[in-house]
Amino acid sequence: MITVIGLGVEKGDLTRRGEEKILRAAKEGAKIFVRTARTVSYQTVLELGVEHTCLDEVYERSRNFATLAKNLAKAVSEGGENALYLVDGAATEDNSVKALIKRTRGKLEIIDGVSRVTSLVRAAGFAGCSYTAVSAYELVDKAQAGALTLPLIVYDLDDRALAGDVKLLLGNLFGEEIKAKYIRGGNAERIELFELDRKKVYDYSSAVAIEAVELLEKQRFTIEDLKEIIVRLRKPDGCPWDRVQTSDSIKMSAVEEAYELVDAIDCADDDKIMEETGDILLQAVFHAVLKEETGAFDLTDVLTGICQKLITRHTHVFGEDKAKDDAGALSVWEKNKMTEKHHTTYADSVNDVPKCFPAAMRAQKIGKRAAKAGMDFATVEAAAERLQEEVSEFFQAYRAGDKIAAEKELGDLLFAAVNIGRKAGCDCEKALKESAERFAKRFTLAEKAALAEGKTVTELTEAEWDKYYLMAKRSE
Repeated sequence: MITVIGLGVEKGDLTRRGEEKILRAAKEGAKIFVRTARTVSYQTVLELGVEHTCLDEVYERSRNFATLAKNLAKAVSEGGENALYLVDGAATEDNSVKALIKRTRGKLEIIDGVSRVTSLVRAAGFAGCSYTAVSAYELVDKAQAGALTLPLIVYDLDDRALAGDVKLLLGNLFGEEIKAKYIRGGNAERIELFELDRKKVYDYSSAVAIEAVELLEKQRFTIEDLKEIIVRLRKPDGCPWDRVQTSDSIKMSAVEEAYELVDAIDCADDDKIMEETGDILLQAVFHAVLKEETGAFDLTDVLTGICQKLITRHTHVFGEDKAKDDAGALSVWEKNKMTEKHHTTYADSVNDVPKCFPAAMRAQKIGKRAAKAGMDFATVEAAAERLQEEVSEFFQAYRAGDKIAAEKELGDLLFAAVNIGRKAGCDCEKALKESAERFAKRFTLAEKAALAEGKTVTELTEAEWDKYYLMAKRSE
């Protein structure tokens, strides 16, 4: 059985049991491997005078940290079932040992040593509080998993380039000017995070520690911070306005913020897009907090729901369905959507289009869902013929002086116009919005031209208005 022994952090940390095991193995001619010679605790191995092999060369040929752990485990296991593997710190904290446990299916003996993390905790002053400790080589994976919280210790900062990578990642999460401690050889030096890759020396003992930061002192925030702020505003001693809001009272704010985001996108203003995206996120978290207060659901439920929806509707990515292009992907999405919403008929899908949508958008979505059941025009030209019919019916009602019927026929006319755009592949809401913007711009130019010629615009004839409008149109 392979034996793993923790050498501890400092010279002399090796336990009596560990020392006896090493000397006995050397006497019996067993293979002895040392993870790295670049530690203080390695001096203990040298003083024992036993024959051994250092695995530093494995570091050089390993592409990444995960590969390194596997390669170290492979090298040790190839040494035979009586091999010894000596690692600095506590053996149970070492990732190569974890890989070795997996490789041997747990068939190995572990004699632990003094923890590297424990010594760093002491140097950082984190003793007695909860903290997160992670190797610099695992930092990206932990960040992607959302597992980096303060207080935080990042160890294995054994070179400047790695320290630079750590600085950038932590700076993005917590702010590059956040207070930190650079730890090396058990000594801690206070720095700001942006200084992390500016130290003179880096080695196996180098680490960075960041203390917990109060909300008002933070430079970077998370969605949990946003929730905390809203909860604070809703408390009895919080904001009088925020305290009295309900889901109903703020519901239209979400619509307004969505339109403001669209406007920012149309303006291609990234700063504004960022701001308006935050405002929409505020609305979502606010509603989640309101519902958490009633016990209906909470923010985690919201995030869980949207993540599950993205997975179950993208079965062409996460499942067995296939999609060759965007149209195929949309088809898979719509199929899965009908299943999840328990739509047993196409009418269920048609009636599920929100009534609060802008009229042109709702009309297009209703027509599109009806088309999936086969109720559609064969061509754009066929849709245009229906438009002509609706125009005739409108004028018939209008000339008869029936305002109620005329309005009804006008609605049919507009719906028919939307069907033409839908069949042609146009976004009718976008088309109408941009048409209104073009008209406003041309009207402004036309009025300006008329005023420049000394005209009183309220006295212009239809023909004169057409002249100025066409001039404005040509000038665009």
